[in-house]
Amino acid sequence: MIIWLASYPKSGNTWVRSLLSAYFFSQDGNFSFELLENIKQFSSKSYPDDNKNNLSFQNRITRNWIPSQKIINKDKKTHLFKTHNAICTINGNKFTDKFNTSAAIYIVRDPRNLITSLANHYEYNIEEALNFINNKRKIIFPTTAKSNKNNEPDDFNFLGDWASHYNSWKNIDFCPVKIIRYEDILKDVRGVFVSILKFISEFIQFDVDDKKITNVINTTNFKKMSQMEKEKGFFESVRSEKTKKKIKFFNLGQDNNWKKLLDSKIIEKINNNFKKEMNELNYL
Repeated sequence: MIIWLASYPKSGNTWVRSLLSAYFFSQDGNFSFELLENIKQFSSKSYPDDNKNNLSFQNRITRNWIPSQKIINKDKKTHLFKTHNAICTINGNKFTDKFNTSAAIYIVRDPRNLITSLANHYEYNIEEALNFINNKRKIIFPTTAKSNKNNEPDDFNFLGDWASHYNSWKNIDFCPVKIIRYEDILKDVRGVFVSILKFISEFIQFDVDDKKITNVINTTNFKKMSQMEKEKGFFESVRSEKTKKKIKFFNLGQDNNWKKLLDSKIIEKINNNFKKEMNELNYL
């Protein structure tokens, strides 16, 4: 069964994956980018494409969501997978269900800080980033997606807007969901990480090692990962359409402060658009 690490893009999913991959897939808790390969982004490509070209690429991909998960779960083990997909049904195809999912960890981030990270990642201006999180039909294509002979992508994530994405995971009725605020990780990474391990321990048996937790935290802080990216590059960073160079993935860290980076009109639009959810998450 699958435990999902879900989030809207640029909300801290990579940080949580880094913490968990260093803890579960290293001997001493020392992180390296290679460990992230142990918690991959889910793709319906796990299920063979039947090459029915009369179907749209959205239909071909979504109809394989559940069959792919059934293949993954054949071994009766617990699997950790990253996803940016909303919990949704497209063309009658559910993203996941109670037969393939045991739990979910959802990382959410203040949308006022989210749009500055999106702007950097996708080379948007702030208005374009705002349109991104307001788009109720927004889809993105993972960096691993490739085009077929018809120049159609072989994978995509349906996001929708920021609020509906958050609500889709919060309101799952077929498995337990742990919601983590990115801002709380910044304030108390150890406390939040230990709470995540406790949540996962309900589904996987493992020993809690305080020394290993300390090593994990010390080797996954923003400064260390930013330096690691500078020295070795980061395989999940995207290439700029303008310069053809890799865009820095670990960009601002705690310097990403909406109070300093956004003008009042943008702040007002975000606060008004997502007032209910932001109040619920204590962002307002």
